[in-house]
Amino acid sequence: MARRARTDPRFSRCSSSRTKCAVGRSYGTVTLCAVKVAIVTESFLPQVNGVTGSVCRVLEQLAARGHQALVVAPRPGPESYAGARVELVPGVRLPFYSSVVVGLPTRRVTAVLRDFAPDVVHLAAPMMLGVSGLAAAERLDVPAVAVFQTDIAGFARRYGLRGTDPTVWWWLRRVHGRADRTLAPSTPVLAELDRRGVPRLSLWGRGVDRRRFNPAHRSPETRAALAPDGEVLVGYVGRLAAEKRPRMLATLAGLPGTRLVIVGDGPEERRLRRLMPDAVFTGFQTGTELSRLMASLDVFVHTGADDTFCQAVQEALACGVPVVAAAAGGPLDLVRPGVNGLLYAPDDGDGLRAAVATLAADPDLRLRLGAGALASVEGRGWDVVCEQLIDHYLQAAGGECAREAAVQRADDAA
Repeated sequence: MARRARTDPRFSRCSSSRTKCAVGRSYGTVTLCAVKVAIVTESFLPQVNGVTGSVCRVLEQLAARGHQALVVAPRPGPESYAGARVELVPGVRLPFYSSVVVGLPTRRVTAVLRDFAPDVVHLAAPMMLGVSGLAAAERLDVPAVAVFQTDIAGFARRYGLRGTDPTVWWWLRRVHGRADRTLAPSTPVLAELDRRGVPRLSLWGRGVDRRRFNPAHRSPETRAALAPDGEVLVGYVGRLAAEKRPRMLATLAGLPGTRLVIVGDGPEERRLRRLMPDAVFTGFQTGTELSRLMASLDVFVHTGADDTFCQAVQEALACGVPVVAAAAGGPLDLVRPGVNGLLYAPDDGDGLRAAVATLAADPDLRLRLGAGALASVEGRGWDVVCEQLIDHYLQAAGGECAREAAVQRADDAA
């Protein structure tokens, strides 16, 4: 059972003025307290995935605002990130997906958090290690905010574990039911969690780095190397694993005037290379090279149907690239058909091919949807998103800062 809302003196030392308070700082029009955040995450560096990426961006934003953070994550991993100490605990590789490491529950988390004395515990995609984080928060009487990020039930189905939905959802209800607040990344996921009986829900999306992902990174040299005959570049960026359904890309083989570019690696890569011998496989990319590749595409394709948000789709939109995505999960919040991309029925390979063919054949439509893509990510920077997250922290704590922030927002809106 979640702890009742409290008025914690750690969260009630700000005045309603716009000047710095004794323990915090002011930004925008709201004065917020400086907080100590313990992030217990099921995944972290060197693994690169949606959970790791969002945790890293949150840590960077917390540091930029003068907040203190601690990370508890499965080993192996770095000793610190963005000024935050990383406490590594035992982890185990999944037998059917050896590149994924999950943390194991351990009472050591309580000792680590007691020493850090957090104001709030942030649980990133809690499943196993996150249970230890919840238990620690309960023992220390600290509010816990759980971030729902991975469709575990869908993941299990993609790996042949059919019939496990009732058990998975029973477990997720138990885990999230103990948190003071659960944050869903998209409205379809929020509705599903509500339908499944998860209490105390709020919506919290993800930000996008507009410096790394924008049309300025479009590279004529990259395009010439990938499409020497001026083909329309159709690209996929993501893990090459069953839960992302990359085999659906084979429906795009032989599409006239196009070149398929697949960015990423994973257990499906060898099979995909056999299925699509004419596609360009770049392997895993990050940093400047990923920015160039993404911005140099003409059409971005996403094949997953179990994504709770889908950061790759948002990054493509930020590059001004129209998106073709399955009409399921997180992309429903991101892709507006006819405005910044097109949707297809999740299991309809012919529909996927038809949508890509429509865009490939019409440069004016691509240009219009590309402009719509850029407009659709306005106001979605990580700075804005992290301010929203801190609000959730404060509201979960039930302190005075949350009430003052709410009053300030109401005043601003009036």
